[in-house]
Order: sequence, then C-alpha cells, then structure tokens
Amino acid sequence: MAKVASLITFALMGLLLVIAVVEGGSPVGKPGYRIHTLFSVECQNYFDWQTVGLMHSFSKARQPGPITRLLSCTDEEKKSYRGMHLAPTFQVPSMSRHPKTGDWYPAINKPAGVVHWLNHSEEAKHVDWVVILDADMIIRGPIIPTELGAERGRPVSAYYGYLVGCDNILAKIHTKHPELCDKVGGLLAMHIDDLRALAPKWLAKTEEVREDKAHWSTNITGDIYGKGWISEMYGYSFGAAEVGLRHKINDDLMIYPGYIPRPGVEPILFHYGLPFTVGNWSFSKLQHHEDDIIYRCGELFPEPPYPREVYTMESEPNKRRALLLSVECMNTLNEGLVLRHAADGCPKPKWSKYLSFLKSKTFANLSRPKIFSPGVQQTMEAGEDQQPLFGETMKPHPKIHTVFSTECSPYFDWQTVGLIHSFHLSGQPGNITRLLSCTDEDLKQYKGHDLAPTHYVPSMSRHPLTGDWYPAINKPAGVLHWLNHVGDIDAEYIVILDADMILRGPITPWEFNASRGHPVSTPYEYLIGCDNELAEMHTSHPEYCDKVGGVIIMHIDDLRKFAMYWLLKTEEVRFDKEHYATNLTGDIYSSGWISEMYGYSFGAAELKLRHVVSREILIYPGYVPEQGVKYRVFHYGLEFSVGNWSFDKANWRDKDIVNTCWAQFPDPPDPSTLDRTDENILQKNLLSIECGKKLNEALMLHHSKRNCPDPSSPILTSPKLETRTSRKFGKIEEKPKTSTVPARYTQELSQADQNDGHFRSLKVWVVALWAFSGLGFVVVMTMVFSGRKSKGTKGKSSRSRKRHSSQDSWT
Repeated sequence: MAKVASLITFALMGLLLVIAVVEGGSPVGKPGYRIHTLFSVECQNYFDWQTVGLMHSFSKARQPGPITRLLSCTDEEKKSYRGMHLAPTFQVPSMSRHPKTGDWYPAINKPAGVVHWLNHSEEAKHVDWVVILDADMIIRGPIIPTELGAERGRPVSAYYGYLVGCDNILAKIHTKHPELCDKVGGLLAMHIDDLRALAPKWLAKTEEVREDKAHWSTNITGDIYGKGWISEMYGYSFGAAEVGLRHKINDDLMIYPGYIPRPGVEPILFHYGLPFTVGNWSFSKLQHHEDDIIYRCGELFPEPPYPREVYTMESEPNKRRALLLSVECMNTLNEGLVLRHAADGCPKPKWSKYLSFLKSKTFANLSRPKIFSPGVQQTMEAGEDQQPLFGETMKPHPKIHTVFSTECSPYFDWQTVGLIHSFHLSGQPGNITRLLSCTDEDLKQYKGHDLAPTHYVPSMSRHPLTGDWYPAINKPAGVLHWLNHVGDIDAEYIVILDADMILRGPITPWEFNASRGHPVSTPYEYLIGCDNELAEMHTSHPEYCDKVGGVIIMHIDDLRKFAMYWLLKTEEVRFDKEHYATNLTGDIYSSGWISEMYGYSFGAAELKLRHVVSREILIYPGYVPEQGVKYRVFHYGLEFSVGNWSFDKANWRDKDIVNTCWAQFPDPPDPSTLDRTDENILQKNLLSIECGKKLNEALMLHHSKRNCPDPSSPILTSPKLETRTSRKFGKIEEKPKTSTVPARYTQELSQADQNDGHFRSLKVWVVALWAFSGLGFVVVMTMVFSGRKSKGTKGKSSRSRKRHSSQDSWT
C-alpha cells in the first residue's frame, strides 16, 4: 500500500508539473506578479460616465487583476449619489476643499485617495504591482508593468513634456533632488513598495506646490492658465524625486485621441482629456460636465463617423489611422453606455444602424485587445533627454519650436487662446512660445500673462528713434530679442506663425522639405515689389526676392543670421514713404502697412535664402479650397461669411472676450443646413464653419479652466455690456462700458467709429423717412377707402331698389 501511495503521489506531482508547463508559465496573478489597477473620481455625473467607459474597457481589454475606484465624496454628496454600483469602490474622504487651508482643489483627491487606500484597504496588502489611471481613459490592451519594463525603483510612465518646472527654479525650491525630476504623468505602473514610499510625498508635495502661488506663472510651471491647476502633477514628480525614483518614460503607450501616432506604434491607452474631431464631428468631455447620460435609458453620445467614412475623408495613412483611433475611443465609450443601460434594467433600445454597428463583428475585430509588443517598446532611461524616442531603424526628426508675436491687448488675447488650443490639438511637435511686446505701462494693467508660454519683448510699436507708429515691426523685433535673450533654444527648426491663425495639423520641416538655406513659406502674390524697382532699391539681390509670408519654417542657423536683416529691412522700407504707392507695393491703402512683409522678403534676399513655396499649408477661410488639399492652417485675417453669418476679427478689436466669463463669438451655421448643390462652395463653407467653431471651442475651454460660474446660473459675475445692432445683418455686438483697449489703438479705431457714427446717423434719417412715408400712405389710403365706402353704399342701395322693382313686376 505504501508503494502504491508513493506512486500516486509521484504521479500527482508529475501531473502538476505538466499543468505548470502547459500553462506556459504566465506569472500574472501569482505572488510577486499580482497587479491592481486604481483610478480616482468624485461623486458627480461627470465622473460616472467616465467610470462606465473605463470599466467597460478594463473588461474588454482583459486587464489582469482587480480594479478599484477611489471615490472621494463628502457626507452630504453621498446622500444623493446614485453611482455606487458602477465599479468596485473604496470610499475616500473628500479633500476637494482642503480641511486646513480651505483651498478648493479637487485634483488633490488623487494622491489623497491613494494614501488612504494604502493605509486602510485590505486589498493593498495583497498586491505587487499597481497601475494608476485617470477616469477619462479607455484601455485598449492589458497593461502589465513587468512587460512594460517596470522594476523596483524604476516605474514606467508616459511623457508630460509641458512640466517645465522640472528644469527650472520650481524643482530647486520643492525637491532636494531636482536632477531626479521626471516630466511624467497619465499612466503610472510601479511596484507597491515604491508606491508606499512615494504616496505620502506625492500628497505633501502637491499641497506644497499648490500653496506656492508666487510660482504659478506659465513661464515657471508650463500651466497655460497660471492657476496652479497642475500642482498635483508636480506633486507626483517632486515626490518621486524625493524618494529617488527614476522613471522609464514611454511615449508610445498612451495617446490623446486626435493626435497622430508614430508609424508602427499601437497605443494601449486612450486619454480623451482634450477635445478631438473627425470631419465635422467632435467630442469634448467638458461639454458633458453635468451630463447624467448613464441614468437616461437609451441615451448615447453623438455617434462618430463610421470607419468606412473615415477612409473617404483622409488618404494619408498615418492621419487616417489617427482618425480611426478617435472613432474607436468614442465607440468604446458608447458601447459601455449601452451595456450599462442594459445592466440597469433599461428597456431594449430600438434598432438603429449605429447600435447594429456597435454589436457587429466588424467593431469587435476593430476594438479587440491590443497586445503590447516588446519589439516596439522604446523607453528613456534615467539621464537621457526626456523627449519621445524614435525607433533604432528610423532617423530621428529634428526638434521644432513654434513662435508667434502678439501685444498686450484683449484683441490679441482671444487670438492667443485660439492658437494655443489648436496647437495642442494639431499634433505639432515641440513647444510653443508667445513673443509678447508690451510697454511697461501696458504690463502693469495686463491680465493675460497666463495664456501661453511667454517671452516678454520691449514694445517697438512706437519706434524709439523716429516715433513712427507701426506695431507690425514687433514681429521681427520680437524674434530677434528671443534669439538673443533665450540661452538655449533646443530646436533645429523654428516655425513662425501669426496670432490670427488656427492650426489644423502639424507643420514640419521634413514633410514640407525645409533645409538649411531653403526655408518653407506660403505664397503672398500681392508683394509685387519683388518684381519692380522696390526690390532693386532695398536689396542687393532682387533676383532672390520671394513673394512669401504667413507661415515660415526656417533652420535656426538661418534665422540667427536673418533676424537682424528682417528688422533692419522692415525699418528701411517703412521709412521709404516715397515708394508707398499701390502700383509699387501692392498695398491697397498705400500706407506702408505691409513694410514688415517686404522686410522679410528683402532680408531673406540679402542672405540669398531661396524659399520652398507651398500652397498646401495655409488657407484663408472664405476661399475655395483646392480639391484634395489638407490645409494645416486657417489664417482668418480677412472677413468671411456663410449665409447671413459672418466673422471679421476687426469687429472684435476692443472686446475683452477672454476675461468675460462664457463670452464667445456668434455660432456659425450647422453644417447640415448648408446647400450642397455646388461642391466648391460647400467645401469653402465647411472650412469657414470649422474655423469659427474652433475659436469658440477654445474660448469655452478657457472659461471652464478659469472656473467661471455655471453658465446656467442666473447670476454671472461678468461685466455689464451694452449691445448695439451691427451693420452686419443679424449680428449683435457687445461693447464694454469701460474699454480695456490700450491708448495706442484709439487712433486706429477712431476712423471706424466715425464711419459707424455716420452710418447710425444716416440710419436714423432713413427710419424717420420711412415712418413719415408710411404715415402718409396710411392717411391717403384711409381717405380713398372712405370715399369708396360711401360710393359703395349708394350703389348697393340703388341695386337693391332695382331688384325690388324687378320682383314687383313679376308678382
């Protein structure tokens, strides 16, 4: 019997060994490899629909291990909260209102929730690896820390390049080890021991940075709003530096819908924190801040275009792939809502083409789990330059920096908001800097310091030597000042834009073939001075004068040599008043207003720079696009219209839209209302509508970030506005009672105001004449009808008598 028992025991051990071998040795879930996923939310409808999306994708992507929602709520909020069933939940005391300082900062709930979970959850005792996500994410494939390269002391994260405070005084103030500060965020994958060491520091450093209001400015933090809103992100980076963690930074794991992925890269995580568009369809999570969509049976977010429609929209493979990823993100969100409604007992929804697609094998195949491949993994080791890496077989693209010039005025502020918003959506590589030209007096009253990363430039609007008033000279002066006063410009190519532009896609030297000695620009055919005596007078190489402007892509070595020429030639042409005539310059006003443009062309000619001229970069809204061209930039410098709706930037010169809560431009028409008879006109109108919508989208995002009061509230803390009917039919203009326009603009505006006054005076006389004519018409017609009435009565009596006499004769 003992021998039999031994044989049975031996056989069982062999069977267990075979099972272990057959299972392939996947260690996930075993001690040492146990994964737990966390995300932080609050008791709000806004986070509930995000929770539904994330939980659905967690299941769909087959993410290993459990998931826990860290739910931060006040006791009062819990009484009316409906979403306890939406996810496995660990309740956390709310710190949205700081218990000691009273500061309102909901983002602090993330590190506070993690600390509370580590200290009070039984689950935290049985975990080896932790994946920390945000609620506004969609998982596309399993996130396994060890397969991503995570080790003890070496977490994996995504690259957050805008955390510039890691490189300046902010890191020196808030961590003893600024050299260990990593610009990371979004996705975090780390060992539980590292998290236990980090979490208290994460919370403490968040509080510390949040209280350091003296260093909230955009130039120090990279926060475009300068409100300390990203203090939690710095709290993480500074906390990690304090405990000596160095991250493996992978820029391929996570993507924002709307961004273009690198060729061959399959992201395993969507982060839909920014608005994104596909054709005329768009989605912004901020537009659904109060949306209780998960509690309304049958309700879904607006359906995006179908994949087959995307193939007809875009022929370029990488851009088309970006659009398809955006569509996949939205469809996964809606699929989660459909399943949530069904689980909550909602009636079966009526059949629709879109619901049928979400349940189809086609969508199932398109959204099946994406497996991370180590073959495409590219991480940055400690001490390496923290920029997204390129594959070993690919030549790295040169670094790019974008700049644009503005002044201290509300007019340029709303343009800045539009450009910065579009920059972040466009996929434009590198950083962006605003060259802000202001007088000392302007700066004292200026409110828009936080609108963009900024380099301050002394104003040359009033020339310091001649007294000439010419604000356009600030553009070359600003570029020259930036080159001479910024110590290390970490870029090989500089892209120069105007403030009144909206980016639709990336503008890169490799796509448009810029090189040393060969900048790229767009055609400005009206610069006829390149072909006549003007060029012969102002450049020794008139044959090199190119009629270009608008968008410029130039190698930094060329720009350093060229910038001074640009400024000097601008001054030279501006002072040459004898040759302002339209037949020489093409300036229809003959006022020397385009001297800066000639300064550019003549300065480039002096250095014999020969431009690559592209007609596929820029379009003015209101112009008919060339068929098949995907323009990268809207330049809304001219008035454009669609039907009765129109937009002219000059009409908004003195409107403080940026600092007036929820102020925006009149909404353009709905694309579905357009006449589709003429394809050229249709495409022109669609582009005009897109430009108008993008400006308003930027403003709404700006107002929401400024914590403007709920727009549905009856009381808004915005200044009183006077309204007057514009000479543009159907448009109402808002005029602040106290103008915030700097004095230097009054001269430019006086002529327009005078003309408008003449128009209103004429309009009064026209109305009076019309009223007098109408009154006269009424009097005359009354007299006529009175006369006809008496005659009609007499005739009727006569006819009556005739009828009676006729009847009498028959009787």
